[in-house]
Amino acid sequence: MHKTTASPLALMYVLLVVYASLYPFTEWRDPGLAPWHYVSAPLPKYWTGFDVGINIAGYVPLGSLLALGAVRSGRSRHVIIRSTLWAFLLAGCMEALQTYLPARVPSKEDLFFNTVGGLLGAGVTVLLERWGAIDHWSRIRARWFVPEARGGLVLLASWPVALLFPAAIPFGLGQVLERLEGALADTLDDTPFFNWLPVRDEALLPLVPAATMVCVALGLLIPCLLGFCVVRSPLQRIKLVLGLFGLGIAVTSLSAALSWGPAHAWAWLDLATQVGMGVALLASLGMAFVPWRVGASLALVAIALYLNMLNQAPENPYFAATLQAWEQGRFIRFQGLAQWIGWLWPYAALVYVLSQVARRDTKT
Repeated sequence: MHKTTASPLALMYVLLVVYASLYPFTEWRDPGLAPWHYVSAPLPKYWTGFDVGINIAGYVPLGSLLALGAVRSGRSRHVIIRSTLWAFLLAGCMEALQTYLPARVPSKEDLFFNTVGGLLGAGVTVLLERWGAIDHWSRIRARWFVPEARGGLVLLASWPVALLFPAAIPFGLGQVLERLEGALADTLDDTPFFNWLPVRDEALLPLVPAATMVCVALGLLIPCLLGFCVVRSPLQRIKLVLGLFGLGIAVTSLSAALSWGPAHAWAWLDLATQVGMGVALLASLGMAFVPWRVGASLALVAIALYLNMLNQAPENPYFAATLQAWEQGRFIRFQGLAQWIGWLWPYAALVYVLSQVARRDTKT
């Protein structure tokens, strides 16, 4: 049985589908209807090409990842049917739960097009497998990555998703302290434990440009160091660095364009950010030649410093305006998931690097 990256990615995508389908998770109520009532409901009066496209496209990656995980694990028998069935069951459950959300409207049309998306994704994956594309990726993975690279590859694949939600500092992930303090204060309000909470002497202040530069540098350096734990040779590591830098810049610009408009796609690229990116690039290229254990140690130090500095800064002051813009558009159901991944990604990377060190120490 091959341990494939597709399986954990499929699980992550299921969580994305659940989040997108049930957002905003508030005002649940019982309308007095059976959860499958939508199957016999009349056709909607208004239906657009965007609705059809988004319902199909949203389930194509799910069907593809489910089929890929089955094929890579040696369970290729009836893979299209099984992947499509799982997509159908997930879509049916989501539509049934939407019955109890006033902000959502379940429909059999959504169920049908979601299932079509799962079928298309599974079919394309099986077709690519028969053409040899998956075997080609297996050879590339064996040549580039160590055998126990699955967790690292999942983290590297989810890093661009984490960057989609606008952060106070470019490439700044894991900034949760202020929000956690606020949530804890709201939970313990009017209880004897409220006085146990620490009290800040002053409000959080924005980072000075030098500190911003360091955070930007660490934000780009950490995924590179994470990649060094699973990539084999220095030359391959250098190629990985260049790819991660290009991907990070592209996704950050896309995030800015979605948040504030295409004209502001490069507004985040100020002097401190440019210097930080240059420092990160030079440091990453230099560290590409160090042993993986040294890189793992540097990654642990970098993550600790990064999180400490970021959590001494306030959240993005443009968050409210950005959220309002997304709510008026078609991306509101996806912004929350991207934010959650952005909050959790550095902590997951920290746990992964620690587990890698422990696992390889046990083997040696």
